[in-house]
Amino acid sequence: MKIYLPENAKLIIDKLRNSGYSCYAVGGCVRDSLRGIQPHDWDFTTSAPPDEIERVFSEYRTIDVGKQYGTVAVLLGGELYEITTYRVDGEYSDLRHPDEVRFSDRIQDDLARRDFTVNAMAYNDYDGLVDLYGGGQDLSFGVIRCVGRPEERFSEDALRILRALRFASVLGFTIEPETSEAILKQRKLLGDIAAERIREELLKLLCGDKADFILRRYRKVIAVFIPELMGTFDFEQHSKHHNRDLYRHTVAAVHYVEPEPLLRVTMLFHDIGKPLAQTTDKNGMCHYKGHQKLGAAMTREILRRLCMPSVFIDEVCTLIRWHDERFKPETVMIKKYLKTLGADAMQKLMMVQRADILAQSAYMREEKLGNLTAVSEELNRIITSGECYSLRQLAVNGSDLLHIGVSSGITIGQTLDKLLDLVIEGELPNEKDALLAYAKNTIDKEQ
Repeated sequence: MKIYLPENAKLIIDKLRNSGYSCYAVGGCVRDSLRGIQPHDWDFTTSAPPDEIERVFSEYRTIDVGKQYGTVAVLLGGELYEITTYRVDGEYSDLRHPDEVRFSDRIQDDLARRDFTVNAMAYNDYDGLVDLYGGGQDLSFGVIRCVGRPEERFSEDALRILRALRFASVLGFTIEPETSEAILKQRKLLGDIAAERIREELLKLLCGDKADFILRRYRKVIAVFIPELMGTFDFEQHSKHHNRDLYRHTVAAVHYVEPEPLLRVTMLFHDIGKPLAQTTDKNGMCHYKGHQKLGAAMTREILRRLCMPSVFIDEVCTLIRWHDERFKPETVMIKKYLKTLGADAMQKLMMVQRADILAQSAYMREEKLGNLTAVSEELNRIITSGECYSLRQLAVNGSDLLHIGVSSGITIGQTLDKLLDLVIEGELPNEKDALLAYAKNTIDKEQ
């Protein structure tokens, strides 16, 4: 089987071979090439020890990215390529890194330590594909299977549990029974993994085409590092607007929104405050007043714990805070929301609300979607036409007010805000002369 190797990949393999060592492209780049997908990164494994890798590539810049584990990066054409010596790993006392490694001159030893069969294939143009664990067959059938015994692989590196879910979600593969059983049985090992590593795998998992299936099938795994989600499991909403329990509604909403991290994280947590906000009326119907604010506060704590960036957290919490707002296709109303939230947040809210509606029951679905379409159309019209809804668009600024005698910083801000409200409500045109005349007249009356 022939795999196309880019020139830099051939150069790396040839230079090491010409120095008396074997070398192969390995891992994800081989997997993706076999799937007909152009790899983003190329990694290599070789019989050359780390010092020899540096010697062979002495004319290039090399970087020690993990020399104690056998990995040296080489800079070629502005791109970094990681080259790792064949190795046998020792014990993993921290469930993430081997306590020690023993370098080897056998490709078999290196492939034996890898996580999944589809990632345990190596290739060069001289020997062709080296596939010792049936990775090619698993790839063709869409199966995630551990190399060797799953319990050992997950005990060595617990992050592999989440990596298995991520690969299944992103690649659209199924997890074979023995590996799946071990994932569920050993899920609590994830409690010892650094939040930053959890975060990266979770975001990729959520954006996969099969994220909904993985979230349903392996909800107990996700709950290891997001225990707050357990409150949504099997939580009946007792509302004619819903035909799923809360967690299944949440997963459906994740599925229906665009596969962008911000939006998918928003949908994962958009209703997380409902169990704590539930009240029941005399007819047995449940209500969830205030769940948006409560959910936003809970989500902020969860995302901080997962070491998400502050800006990302703020954006997610804003969308959750406003996700249940009842918008109407009225120009003034929409402009007031635009003033408060900004165009980007408002447009994302339209996506969030659409996903939320699609994940609900059929009750009034068409009416809800129709209203949302009308709101979205008016929102986009306002934005594209350049109509004024923000201080940045207002025809006057603080300097203009200073020239007519408004001297206090607080008064300037209050005056600009008042002028913007009058423009939004159609009481004044967004024209400099008209706005300054109104402001001057207001000042004169107050003096």
